[in-house]
Amino acid sequence: MSAATTDVTAGSGAPAGHAHGGRAHGGGIRFSGVLRSEWIKLRSLRSTVWTVLLLIVLPIGIGLLLASLSDNGGQTLSGDAARNALVLYSTSGTMISVLVVAVLGAIVVTGEYGTGMIRSSFAAVPRRSVALAAKAIVLAVVVFVASAISVWATAFTTLPVAAGNGVEASLDGSVAMPLLGASVYLTLIALLAFAVGVVLRTTAGAIATVLGLLLVAPVVVQLVQSFTDAKWLGTLNNLLPQNAGQPLMQFGTKVTAGWHDGVLALGGWSGFAVLLAWVVVASVTALVLVEKRDA
Repeated sequence: MSAATTDVTAGSGAPAGHAHGGRAHGGGIRFSGVLRSEWIKLRSLRSTVWTVLLLIVLPIGIGLLLASLSDNGGQTLSGDAARNALVLYSTSGTMISVLVVAVLGAIVVTGEYGTGMIRSSFAAVPRRSVALAAKAIVLAVVVFVASAISVWATAFTTLPVAAGNGVEASLDGSVAMPLLGASVYLTLIALLAFAVGVVLRTTAGAIATVLGLLLVAPVVVQLVQSFTDAKWLGTLNNLLPQNAGQPLMQFGTKVTAGWHDGVLALGGWSGFAVLLAWVVVASVTALVLVEKRDA
């Protein structure tokens, strides 16, 4: 059994089934210990370190490039137009980040299935739902913090560059909300990929499924809609995970959610609800299967 797995019960002198300073799960195992074990395993993986660095650094470069190449035709942008431009610069890297977190979310769990380490994890924490919950929480915290650092660093670094190109914006509350939304969006995508990984148990299958859902499905739906002109396909397209999450990152003072020409458009909160529903359905499916199947 690995040191990380052994750490689950390290330092616990509580009797079986009881907790001292934290909630215990059968055999004196504390949830805080399970979380610590999962954190050790996650940060000890070289692939995780490089993925997180990529998640932080790459969007900053994309935002700076976009801000430096922006051309307003010699005009100065101010007010909502300038704040909208700043949000676009700051969140432009999410189109790449979403792929990064999808891969990270999948490999966090499929890597253990591939090496067989998942058996040690489940042996140390007999309640599999607890072990998976700890993995998901650690993953969510890492992705949220890393993406928040990336998005806000992009905002602060692109602000003077944008000002040099005539974009007079400031980091006020109306800008902060879509920046927060970007981190929430990426965190939910990572959790969706994690759940799919638990269901499929193979890295290749999980990554292919999630990227297909994020990238291929919207293109296929739009293509079919262009030939059939079916309005319901427009609604279906907006309900797909990536499109549902986009409103979370949009700046705007007008409410655009609702039915427009027979197509349901999502706003920030409705988009969050739909994306969360995807994560919940996938997670419940994963929990049901993991309790029924052998590790």
